Amino acid sequence: MSGPGWIPRTAAHSDHRPPVAFGTTPDGPGYGGGVFTEGDRAARSGRARDAAVAAARGLGLTVRDARVLHDVFSVVVRLDPAPVVARVPVVVPRAVTPAVRAGYQRAELAVTAWLAGRGAPTVVPSPLVPAEPVRHGGFAMTFWERVDGVTESTLDLPEQVALTARLHSVLRDYPGEPRLFAALEHGVEDGFHQLADRPDLLAPEDVDRARREWAVLGPLTTSADAFRAEFPDATLQPVHGDAPYHNLIETPDRVYHCDFEHVMLGPVEWDLTHVGARALAAYDAAAAPLGLRPADPRLLRAMVALRDLQMLSFLALAPEMPLLVEGLQPMVAEWRGSEFAGGLG
Repeated sequence: MSGPGWIPRTAAHSDHRPPVAFGTTPDGPGYGGGVFTEGDRAARSGRARDAAVAAARGLGLTVRDARVLHDVFSVVVRLDPAPVVARVPVVVPRAVTPAVRAGYQRAELAVTAWLAGRGAPTVVPSPLVPAEPVRHGGFAMTFWERVDGVTESTLDLPEQVALTARLHSVLRDYPGEPRLFAALEHGVEDGFHQLADRPDLLAPEDVDRARREWAVLGPLTTSADAFRAEFPDATLQPVHGDAPYHNLIETPDRVYHCDFEHVMLGPVEWDLTHVGARALAAYDAAAAPLGLRPADPRLLRAMVALRDLQMLSFLALAPEMPLLVEGLQPMVAEWRGSEFAGGLG
C-alpha cells in the first residue's frame, strides 16, 4: 500500500475527518482503544519523522532538519541537508507482518534500482545507505534519493496512463521474481473478517457479497495456472501494482515513477483499473508500437472487481485512517451497482 492514488483527492485533503474507533498497528507503537483524532495522526507522523531522523543518523547521514512531505499510508520525510527522503509506512493491513512488509520493501528497492539501470525514469534508492529496509523505533523504512525541482502535475489522466504503457514495456524484461498478485496476497480476507464485526464501516450484506466475490476471484490471484485457464490469451508480467498513473513525480525535465512497493506478477490490466475509456485508448495507442497487447475488456472487468474488493478491505484500516470512511464512499456506492465478480462465476 505504497500510495493513496485510489483515494479521491478531495477526501485525501479534506479537513473533515470523522472520528472512528481505532485499534493497533501490526508492528510498532500501538494506540489502544478510543477515537483516532487529528492530534493522534500528527503524533504518529511525528514519531515516524523522529524515527527516520534517528535511523538516518545511525547510518552516517547528516540530518539537521526533517520535514514531513506526505502523510497517508506512509509518512514521507525530507532529510536535510542529506539529499535523501525516507518513506515510513504507518498504516498497513493487520495480516501484513513485519517480515511480509520487509519483503515488499526489498522488492521495491530491487526493481527501482533495475529500472534506473535501464534508463527508466524512476525514483531510486539512495546510494548513501545500504539498499535495505531499516527498522527503528517500531517503524520499518526505506531511504530514497531526493528528486529536486518537483512541480505540480501538468499531465492529464490519458497522458499519465500512456506513461504506464512505457513502464510496462520495460518491466516485462525484469529478471526478478515478483510474487503473483502480491498486492492481494495479504489483507483482503482478513479485512473482510474484521469488517464482519464493524457494520458501522461496511454493511453486513456488503461484507457477504464481498466474500462471495472473493471466493470466485481470489483463486485467480494465487495460481498462475488458474489465471491462465480463465484468461488463456492474457500475459502475466511484472507490473507496478499500485495505480502507476497516480504515482508520478514531475519536474520541468522529467516525470519519475515511484512507489513500487506492490510490484507484482500480473496482467497489465491490474494497473489500468478505473481509468476510463479515454485513458484506456491512450494506453492502447502507446502500447501498440511498444509491442504490448491492448487491454482486454473482459480481463479488465475482472481486475476492476478485484481492485474494488481490495479497496473494500481497506475499510478495515479506517480505525487508523479515518479519511477512508469518507474517501471510499463513492467507490462503495459504485461497487454496489456493479456486476457481480466482474461477470465471472
